[in-house]
Amino acid sequence: MDQTLTKPPTEAAGPGLAAPRQYGAVNWLGLWTLCLRETRRFWKVGMQTLFAPVVSSLLMLFVFKLAFDRGGSATSPGGVSFETFLAPGVVMMAILNNAFANTSSSLIIAKVQGNSVDFLMPPLSPMELTVGFLSGAVTRGILVGLVTYAAVWIMQITPFQVANLFAVIYFAIVASLFMGAVGLLGGIWAEKFDHMAAVQNFVIMPLTMLSGTFYPISRLPEPFVTISHFNPFFQMIDGFRYGFTGHAESDLVFGGLMSLAITLALCALCWRWLKAGYKLKA
Repeated sequence: MDQTLTKPPTEAAGPGLAAPRQYGAVNWLGLWTLCLRETRRFWKVGMQTLFAPVVSSLLMLFVFKLAFDRGGSATSPGGVSFETFLAPGVVMMAILNNAFANTSSSLIIAKVQGNSVDFLMPPLSPMELTVGFLSGAVTRGILVGLVTYAAVWIMQITPFQVANLFAVIYFAIVASLFMGAVGLLGGIWAEKFDHMAAVQNFVIMPLTMLSGTFYPISRLPEPFVTISHFNPFFQMIDGFRYGFTGHAESDLVFGGLMSLAITLALCALCWRWLKAGYKLKA
């Protein structure tokens, strides 16, 4: 009888093979790889993902300034000029939109092209998947916000000075996490691009219109003023705007805690859906 058939599997395989990779409580290598994948995915098309939103934001600033402040006398809450009021809102909208686009496009494209296996097969836990996808959203949102801020400052569109750095950083990160989680949930739920368009049209757009980005919400009639105070978009934009103007239209503590609570709840739901394999696993 051939002696090779009686050898133990380890001996038959040969002594030079590497032992299986051991992971601890967290697969740091896999998590870092997913973070790099999500970052490089938008970095490769930087003109489209970083600079195009900046151009759109600048055009928005010019158009609204010309439309509502042609005489240069329009003022907003706190006595600041209209462009000073508008600029932080436009920067925050760029952060929100790009954080949402990063996670939603990553998931929906993977599902449509059948590439979901790329992140389902590796030894990554649901928590690591959640952190990896959201890290890409936060990175893109913050980068777009920084580039937009720099463009507004360089072009001297408005005196863009920071009044409260903590508020700027806090609400920028919370907003990126919030919209990254919304995009992740939308990407998991959607089965085709039409479904994602429905999320944008029936969820994102109404919240944006009542967010006070382009106008003080005090100019709205009731009950829209009250409704806007429970809109997380408004609370994040108002807190971010406070970081530059030093004036807020609502209670910053309430807005900060409400935004954080909703963001954590959405992140927990992302983890739960990824753990269950909702609409991801056959």
